[in-house]
Amino acid sequence: MLKNVQNSAKNQTPADVVKRAKKSSDFKEIIKLVLGVQIHILYFTTLIEHKTMEQVFLPYINECEKQKDHSFDLNQFKDNFPLEDVIRTQDAKEIEDKIHQGFVLITIETTSEECLLVNVSNLSEGVRKTNETENEFSVTGPKLGFVESLDTNILLLRSKLKSPLLTTEEFVLGTLSKTRVTIVYLDGITNEKHIETVKKRLSEIDFDIIWDTSVIDQIIRDNSHTPFPLYVSSERLDRISFTLSIGQVVIFCDGSPQAISGPSTILDFFIASEDYYYNWVIGSFFRLIRIFGIIFSIFSSSIYVAVVTFHFEVIPADLLGPLIKSRANVPFPPLIEVLFLEMTIELLREAGARLPTKVGQTLGIVGGIVIGQAAVAAALTSNVLLIIVALSALASFTTPTMAMSNTIRLLRFPFILMSSWLGGLGIMVGFAVLLCHLFKLKSFGTPYMVPLYPFRRNNFKDSFIRSPYSEISKRPGFLKPKETIKYSHVKKYQQKEDINDE
Repeated sequence: MLKNVQNSAKNQTPADVVKRAKKSSDFKEIIKLVLGVQIHILYFTTLIEHKTMEQVFLPYINECEKQKDHSFDLNQFKDNFPLEDVIRTQDAKEIEDKIHQGFVLITIETTSEECLLVNVSNLSEGVRKTNETENEFSVTGPKLGFVESLDTNILLLRSKLKSPLLTTEEFVLGTLSKTRVTIVYLDGITNEKHIETVKKRLSEIDFDIIWDTSVIDQIIRDNSHTPFPLYVSSERLDRISFTLSIGQVVIFCDGSPQAISGPSTILDFFIASEDYYYNWVIGSFFRLIRIFGIIFSIFSSSIYVAVVTFHFEVIPADLLGPLIKSRANVPFPPLIEVLFLEMTIELLREAGARLPTKVGQTLGIVGGIVIGQAAVAAALTSNVLLIIVALSALASFTTPTMAMSNTIRLLRFPFILMSSWLGGLGIMVGFAVLLCHLFKLKSFGTPYMVPLYPFRRNNFKDSFIRSPYSEISKRPGFLKPKETIKYSHVKKYQQKEDINDE
């Protein structure tokens, strides 16, 4: 159906475009007599900037109406127009695209095909005024984030990276939405292979509506059947600036406050912007805590099920008594007990995310306490498991990116099922399958598990720990940048003697 509409659109004339547009109630037509020639001014009232229309566009037309000593000249009329973006065309497809972007169409009575398109679009209407990061919080460092306007986002990026190497290339995607999508990279630093890969995948997209960068993420990813995010998605200006500086390619989408960058590795999703604002010792400590929290979140519940079901002999004698006492009146097997609590936590989390902020916070705190206490009092679960599941939920929140946090939440359930079936062996089998899956993943053709696989010793300086700035002056080798050195550093500081008062 859509292809038939597109094929018929190729054969249409400007008159056909106007006829179709007039079916919309917000499409307006103004007829003026300029230098003895009747012109028709057509536009969508909801797309134009009325201030420019009333103070610049229409006054110029009215001035032309008053002139009596000249004949109408289309080229002179176009050249003297007080607005910059004026296009002369007779291409019906271009006319249709432009009037839906906020251009005003001017048709001339004496010429059946020649038209003028004047850019009077409103770029600020409906755009969020504040650009503070809402989903990626930080205690230290800048709070600037992107908004839903593509032009504003590029402006913010250029104000941060004032470099002539910063290059942008724009695409229009979506057969219905005609969404502007821009890729950004540092020319002369970013590997050309990555740039060409991104451009090729974007040019091959055939989709109706591009709502957000997350849609592009799903369409262009190397493996669409993995729950793991393959590209870093962020709304933080400082984080996207950092990914550009190391040689990654960034994709912006008009209408989305999120930007995606790649090629990325799995360790990129556990790196927070704050790691680089603290001393390297403190930053490394927080990063290790974060990685440990993710491991604990995935395996804690499944280990509890495996130990209580199959391997109770590994429980220390001092802990065995309290554990037996807490589970003495629980009528369910460990699997049902764990699934009940895990699903309760997920329901509270989803409800808190969908409700208004103040109500969501109250529900999360009060609901968690009330339901947890009631579940223990009703002998539906044990105290020990309640503590484990609560800590597991807290640990999953330490992930800086929401996409990876959702993946961690999902991974817990297969491991719980495997541990209830085969115990510790089931956890090991699940872990082996997970590793094999991760080793096969790629991001823009780059291995996902670098520097672990393939092993890259030099890239460990900014992976599990954040080394001092003197040690991370080179860009990651797996990105194969054209320029490997980010900045020069002094290996030894010459200590000057203090001035002693004599």
